[in-house]
Amino acid sequence: MIPAITGELKNEVFKLRYQVYCIENPFENPADFPDNMESDIFDSRSVHYLIRHRKSGDFAATTRLILPLANKPTELFPIELHSTIEHIDFLKSVPRINLAELSRFCVSKRFRQRKNERHLVATCGVDSNQSFTQREKWSSSYLTLALIACGVKLSAENNIDYWYALMEPSLQRLVSALGVPFDQIGPLVDYHGLRQPCLIKVDALLEGVAKKNIHYWNLLTNNGVNSLPDRNDQHPLEKLG
Repeated sequence: MIPAITGELKNEVFKLRYQVYCIENPFENPADFPDNMESDIFDSRSVHYLIRHRKSGDFAATTRLILPLANKPTELFPIELHSTIEHIDFLKSVPRINLAELSRFCVSKRFRQRKNERHLVATCGVDSNQSFTQREKWSSSYLTLALIACGVKLSAENNIDYWYALMEPSLQRLVSALGVPFDQIGPLVDYHGLRQPCLIKVDALLEGVAKKNIHYWNLLTNNGVNSLPDRNDQHPLEKLG
């Protein structure tokens, strides 16, 4: 997990996104990005992570967390522009300064391994001329958790308690099976395919994962190091009884 905090690393983020969203999948028009780097207006208010394959040094995946603007917390997130948000009364109780959007959740085609992970834009099959050990194939199934772990770390570092996410239903089902209980907050919308507007509280995410599999919780939090500051004083299994 590599924080993209330099211009060079951010360019790696944008190049990977261009490869996934413009070349491997027809989500964005390549002609709109003549420099072969996909970016948008929300990147200036985002923090980014890359996942690097240790053996090859290649970047396998990336995600970002779109942060609230401290001087303009009412500024809309992409999910609010591209979908209909319901449960407005509940959302009024969520401090926008502690609300972010998990976005651009993607994995390079080279690391796509499992047919049931198409929603990752990343795991629906590897080119036959690529050589991967069985261990690496098993490890690729953890990319979903690793990307979520990036979001958890970014949340701990930026005082974020809630995530918005505009998710494919298949991705929502997968993360639910991992113990990550995103709540639906509006109807399906056709935005680069069907997407479900969702919301989750980060500490509820961690508690849900701990119930499901404590090894997953350890991965998401780096054995508790990246838990939210006011919630890491006790192991989640102890809190859950």
